[in-house]
Amino acid sequence: MPDYFIYADIAGMIAFSISGFLIAIKNKLDILGILIASSLTALGGGIIRDAILNTSPFAFTTIYPALTLLLTLFLVYIFKIYKKPSIERKWLFVISDTIGLVAFSITGAILAIDAQYNFFGILILSFITAVGGGVTRDIMINQVPTVLISDFYGSIAVIVATLLASLEYLDILNEISIVVVAVFCVILRLIAFKREWHLPRIH
Repeated sequence: MPDYFIYADIAGMIAFSISGFLIAIKNKLDILGILIASSLTALGGGIIRDAILNTSPFAFTTIYPALTLLLTLFLVYIFKIYKKPSIERKWLFVISDTIGLVAFSITGAILAIDAQYNFFGILILSFITAVGGGVTRDIMINQVPTVLISDFYGSIAVIVATLLASLEYLDILNEISIVVVAVFCVILRLIAFKREWHLPRIH
């Protein structure tokens, strides 16, 4: 995995760890519940992805995912970040969360392509890597998964997978094209957040 993806991966883990922590506090979970909710949010998608790929989970074979998670939770508690109102709507959090979302989507899609999955497999693995942890967390605390009712979020993973699968089909998938997709999808997500885009609902 290139260095820039590792950095983006860390940014995503930080944002997702905070997200899991905030959800746990909101639902009045105890310390163990907070740790489980945060771990699932930050690492769950990658673990599910690796299980599907029949490989040892990345979070279990390298040290930095666990260290990132624990250090983030420690800082969130020490600086009382969880007491700041609507931190999940602040731009710094949204940007880091978006970078993580796109990075996770890309790694899922690339691993699916390397495993020679078809388009559907690429789409599903990308989506699971990006939002699987949050979905697992929400199911655990008995609420409708946020990705199914929130703003233009899970759609980004679908767009990432579609673009990368198309580039692979056209035989122009390389580091430059991947970076272009990443930048485009980060900008798209930020515009969607700013303009409060939502997918249509049936009434």
